Amino acid sequence: MQKTRTAIVTGASRGIGAAIAERLAQDGIAVIVNYARGKDAADEVVSVIEAAGGKALAVQADIGEPGGMAALFDAAEKVFGGIDILVNNA
Repeated sequence: MQKTRTAIVTGASRGIGAAIAERLAQDGIAVIVNYARGKDAADEVVSVIEAAGGKALAVQADIGEPGGMAALFDAAEKVFGGIDILVNNA
């Protein structure tokens, strides 16, 4: 059985980040939708991905703060089993 690849997309709650997250999901990649502020927008991106049959999770983390990236990697490991792709959009 092939493992689903997982991507973290920083700044994925809107604009280019949201488009990247949605495109990765179209290719069957599970996506961590990162946001610093704007939970509702991140949740909407997750809803769009899931409605199209993809897997996604919104995770709040300020990547400019110590521990922000660690929180994203921890979420990817816990929910999807690891990280394969990192898109630094924020």
